[in-house]
Amino acid sequence: MSDIGQYMISSSNGVMATRNPKFSQETFREIVTHAMVRCDFPFSFVEYEEVRNFGKYLEPKASLVCRNTEKSDIKKLYATQQKRLCDELFRCPSRICLTSDAWTSIVTNGYRSFTAHYVDSSWVVQKRISNFFHFPPSHTGVTIDEKLGELIKSWGIEKKLLYITLDNAASNDVCVELLTNRFHSMNSLVYDGKLFHLRCCAHILKLVVQDGLKQIDVAVEKVRDCVKYIKGSTLRKDRFIQICLQNLLDYKKALVQDVPTRWNSTYKMLSCALYYRHAFSHLSLSDSNFQTCPSSDEWDRVKKMCSFLKLFHDATLQFSGSLYPTSNLYFPQIFGIHLKLVETKDGPDKYMKKIATQMWSKFSKYWANFNLLLAIVVVFDPQYKFYFVEFSYKKLYGEGSSQLKKFEEALFAVFDEYMQSSQESSVGNVGGGSGSGAVNSRQASVGNVGGGSNHSILEEFDEYDNDDMDSNKKSQCKYIFLSQELKELLPLTYLSFGNPNIASESAFSLGGRVLNKYRSSMKPDIVEVVICSRDWLFGEKVDTHVDINKLIQNFMDMNIAEDKTDVMSSNKL
Repeated sequence: MSDIGQYMISSSNGVMATRNPKFSQETFREIVTHAMVRCDFPFSFVEYEEVRNFGKYLEPKASLVCRNTEKSDIKKLYATQQKRLCDELFRCPSRICLTSDAWTSIVTNGYRSFTAHYVDSSWVVQKRISNFFHFPPSHTGVTIDEKLGELIKSWGIEKKLLYITLDNAASNDVCVELLTNRFHSMNSLVYDGKLFHLRCCAHILKLVVQDGLKQIDVAVEKVRDCVKYIKGSTLRKDRFIQICLQNLLDYKKALVQDVPTRWNSTYKMLSCALYYRHAFSHLSLSDSNFQTCPSSDEWDRVKKMCSFLKLFHDATLQFSGSLYPTSNLYFPQIFGIHLKLVETKDGPDKYMKKIATQMWSKFSKYWANFNLLLAIVVVFDPQYKFYFVEFSYKKLYGEGSSQLKKFEEALFAVFDEYMQSSQESSVGNVGGGSGSGAVNSRQASVGNVGGGSNHSILEEFDEYDNDDMDSNKKSQCKYIFLSQELKELLPLTYLSFGNPNIASESAFSLGGRVLNKYRSSMKPDIVEVVICSRDWLFGEKVDTHVDINKLIQNFMDMNIAEDKTDVMSSNKL
């Protein structure tokens, strides 16, 4: 692709010209192949008569290949990029983490994707879809283990794995146990493989909230009916806008209709409805047909529900990030949610108590299997260090809890492993920088979950004085941070994980991931070639999902200059 840049259009004194007038059919084919992958065009695109005419008009020597040849070109591109990624993973200074997603197609074929997460030598968080393959829905833990073991070996990363994230299916638990035994014999896992399996944080929260919303309150049903009533007629929409203007409300915020399979849409619906609370009340007095407006007490319950769901909504958004490390965000967020659930289920409000109790049953199940790796990483976050974990466990379980002792044992065992490995092999200089995207502030990580107190949990933590920690342990913790070897090795290792590689919307969805019509019609091996090539070449820089309504609204809101003078003035600005 070195010649493609020569074909970039440049401007010289207002005259458009090409930097290199010499035409190259090979470069032209490379450009077309990249466009096919990036824009997700069907292979038949190169055979469209209009496309061929367009290419001939720009360059008479240009010749588009047939669909089969184009498919072959994309396969060659895939092979080249696969080798490049393999070399990158081999040179990667950090350990590599794997996550998995289950997919289906519109013809109900099962697929599975595996994504590698790591931090490169420039401290940039990277994620690459390593494989996307056809996998029958009726699979077992043994078949998953065999396939995953084969893929890990093909990439040559058997001794560089840190953890693997899978959902809570029973077959996945069997797979993890088999994989752990497989890599245990190679002595390649950290802490004897006890930290190898990490459950998807966003997936757990999704299940927790799903349990809490099984029995929707009548107030939420009324809000849903209110939104349906307004959106059911253009006249009602216009009338509602007039009422908003009369009550000095911004009607452009718009009402949100929730989707049953996306719990965040219910939260957004309630949040927007609360803003228009007085408009709904006004409409109920002026429109005799509008009879579903919630009462004052019901609005209060909606407000409580909305405030409660916001904690889970914000946490899921943080866990879903892909341009910044997320591992250090998990423990503070879950700690805050833990306190809030306990406070609410033991509180006097019967309405919220019922919801919190339903959620607690599911939450406590996963908290009991909490992966200590997500607590260990907090120690290496300068915002928290060891003291925050100690503070959290004491607040949850009291002094001298077995959970804190278990954490300390894991922390120092992992530390000893890395000290030994750092003495056996030197770690090269990996450069500076803070990576791509800053970690959210400590306040955003936990939020105000004080539950009626006048200060947040973080303020309480700032006042915390752990004089009970003996001097020997303090010295050990200090040694962790001052060790020259671990300065380079540990941040690269631990800041690379905890990211489940999920789009924020799919993190809230109770449905599955489905391939579109175009990709569902392809053979499984071609699906992998297209999806992986697109990810390796362009990653998250590609966004083909355009909100047409928003685009039109932005266009309509533009200030169009009425004459040439206005245009020239705006250009000067």
